[in-house]
Amino acid sequence: MDIRVLRYFVAIAQEQNISHAAQLLHVSQPALSRQIADLETELNIKLFDRGHRQLKLTQEGYYLLERAQEIIGMVDKTTYNLQKQDVVSGTLDIGGGESNAMNYVMLAVQQIVHKYPQVHINLRSGDADLIQRQLDSGALEFGIIMGHRQFDNYNSIMLPEENRWGVLMRADEQLAHNKVITATDLIGRSLIVSAQAKQRGIFKEWGNELTDQFNFIGTYNLIFNASLLIKTGACMALTYEDLVDTSENSELVFRPLGPKLTDPNILIWSKNRRLPNVSRLFIETIQKIIH
Repeated sequence: MDIRVLRYFVAIAQEQNISHAAQLLHVSQPALSRQIADLETELNIKLFDRGHRQLKLTQEGYYLLERAQEIIGMVDKTTYNLQKQDVVSGTLDIGGGESNAMNYVMLAVQQIVHKYPQVHINLRSGDADLIQRQLDSGALEFGIIMGHRQFDNYNSIMLPEENRWGVLMRADEQLAHNKVITATDLIGRSLIVSAQAKQRGIFKEWGNELTDQFNFIGTYNLIFNASLLIKTGACMALTYEDLVDTSENSELVFRPLGPKLTDPNILIWSKNRRLPNVSRLFIETIQKIIH
């Protein structure tokens, strides 16, 4: 059933006269009669009992009138909301690495889905290179990038919390007694580090020439699987604080680097795409949370 024909049907039912309805709709009477006849043929029912000057709805006609008015009302409301951009629905596609700064993002998401249950969330984990590729391809709407980078093609918001670098190790390691870990402490130690951090070379400046004496035996993408290797005693990891359970009963401990080394957390999204309502609401919500 065509929504236009349903509007014709409702007008005729209300006017009870095809001539009057045709004038109201600015349609010729023969064209209007033909549309209603085609609708009756399509539905294989009789909608009107036709008198000399007046049309009366059949039982089936009354039923269709009720449904048609509901359908037309829904279509009109949907059209209005879309034109007024009042609809908040869809999916938030967000990607990022592992960081406590993601708590701000999750709080914003929680507030949105609580108020708008029709909103869905798609979370993806990955390093900065993967997240930026997916942003550029349109697979993600937002990305949370850890570390200093150029964001010329993106809008950005700096999240409040920074990521502090340190060493994740077994609790029975000798270095676990240190309050902080210096570059000298790591000479000759078997270490793994995130592939992204190694590529950026951030520890070269921190450790000066001593970094060349570190024994990097591999890299990781996300820290959870790396922590399982650390539990075996095979190595220690350079990682962010608070990503792995290091509570009193844990096999692992975290010790920060000294001098202190941190990375920022930056929320980014493309400058070249028009954001849907739900994405604009996400930005507004997270700005309120962090300010």
